[in-house]
Amino acid sequence: MTTILAADDDRDIIELLRDTLLPEGFSVIACRSGEEALTSLGRNKIDLAIIDWMMPGMDGLELCRQIRMKWNIPVLFLSARASDVDKVIGLGSGADDYMTKPFSPLELTARVKAQLRRFTTFNTSGINPAVVTLHGVAIHPDSRAVQVGEQPVKLTKTEYDILLLLASNRGRVFTLEEIFAKVWKDAYYESNNTVMVHLSRLREKLKKSGSPDLIQNVWGVGYKIEA
Repeated sequence: MTTILAADDDRDIIELLRDTLLPEGFSVIACRSGEEALTSLGRNKIDLAIIDWMMPGMDGLELCRQIRMKWNIPVLFLSARASDVDKVIGLGSGADDYMTKPFSPLELTARVKAQLRRFTTFNTSGINPAVVTLHGVAIHPDSRAVQVGEQPVKLTKTEYDILLLLASNRGRVFTLEEIFAKVWKDAYYESNNTVMVHLSRLREKLKKSGSPDLIQNVWGVGYKIEA
């Protein structure tokens, strides 16, 4: 059974998440703080985490960063902070998706299933296991590792998936909508801002590691990696 961690200090939200996800066949482990969530992650096999931003003690941002350091699972923010800046910060901490409260149970279920589909798709043998090497960057689909020269580059799952998509289709220009559809494996949900945040952080990490500007912006069209 697929197990979802729900971290939120609001009991009503936890109950709503349970009422939404249990009928879909998911198991839900509820936590009231970031510290409790980390303990649960260490003791259970968690397939996806839904976390709130403003929790007592360790907040959602720090929780997300801790998750990214230790576990390779999808992370979805569910927060009352609804500004574009908040969404950028939340996604920038390593989250794969961001929803605001109040939320639609149907949309939440759709996004959870989309993240799980994407995670399964990009972690199966359907991906060519051969190492992809271009412009000094080595991408290892089997271990999901990335190196610039001999230096490893630590990417989130979403950043890696975007890089592998572009690198496996060198010379092809992908629109933001196409990147969203292929990486998130879901219908279009305000994708422009979400994709741009992940692309920006990916390009920044590659640049800091000494890579040339590998991902090129084709103005008015989208993004590509040159053949």
